[in-house]
Amino acid sequence: MNPEQNFRTVVLRDDWALTRQVTAWVDAGDRIAVVPTMGALHAGHLSLVQAARTDADRVIVTVFVNPAQFGPNEDLNKYPRDLAGDLELLRPCQVDAVFAPTERVIYPEGFETFVEPGEVARRLEGESRPAHFRGVATVVLKLLNMTRAGLAWFGQKDFQQVAVIRQMVADFNVPCEIRVAPTVRDADGVALSSRNRYLSPEERTRAGALNQTLRQAAAAIREGERDGHVVMGEMKQSLIDGGVNEIDYAVVADPVTLQTMHEIRLPAVLLVAARVGATRLIDNLVIE
Repeated sequence: MNPEQNFRTVVLRDDWALTRQVTAWVDAGDRIAVVPTMGALHAGHLSLVQAARTDADRVIVTVFVNPAQFGPNEDLNKYPRDLAGDLELLRPCQVDAVFAPTERVIYPEGFETFVEPGEVARRLEGESRPAHFRGVATVVLKLLNMTRAGLAWFGQKDFQQVAVIRQMVADFNVPCEIRVAPTVRDADGVALSSRNRYLSPEERTRAGALNQTLRQAAAAIREGERDGHVVMGEMKQSLIDGGVNEIDYAVVADPVTLQTMHEIRLPAVLLVAARVGATRLIDNLVIE
């Protein structure tokens, strides 16, 4: 018999059920890891779950489309939601619990306290999506507190998000270690993302311009180019040539502060955000 058939994942929908389960695990001395997601799971999410499984006694995956991190003209209403499909994908991963709360559980009536991230959240995504990281930091802090996780796993694709969360965890003395898994890509190099399902076949081809741009810029830096203006200009031109519809940013930055590097020093991170059709995609590449 397949041992996975005997493994039971508990699906929790409210905070009281989560508290009871987590308390039992903590009292038993179990170490808990959490993988926060907005659902519409793919192989990138599953890689985080697998990493968490090796590090902890108990793994919780959260599935919550967080309205606080969407702007007024963004895709909250059409963001893909498929809890049944998510649970099916998680079946072989031996997840101990899936916490899939309603909006009312996370933001009950009268909720009015939000986390205001600092400088690392104000550039790049912060300029394009001003309230985004306020919503991200608030919900992640709540999830870390509610799950009492000692470890939390995130993907490198959301590079700036990880930087914001790490700063928040340090500033608020949250007893949780933030860990990062490499970006998972399809065979064509496109970073896996729940929003990729918005792309038409023709748009999907053009989406490859993001990864191609990063690879070309990294090669130029490794070959000795140190003028940030030159590299960033070439990145934008590469995205245009690749057929993206709109560029939010294409920069070389310090991997800790995310400040733009006009004179490139290593390590550095290349970050791009662009629209292909109506779909906004992000990607990055770290150069050690």
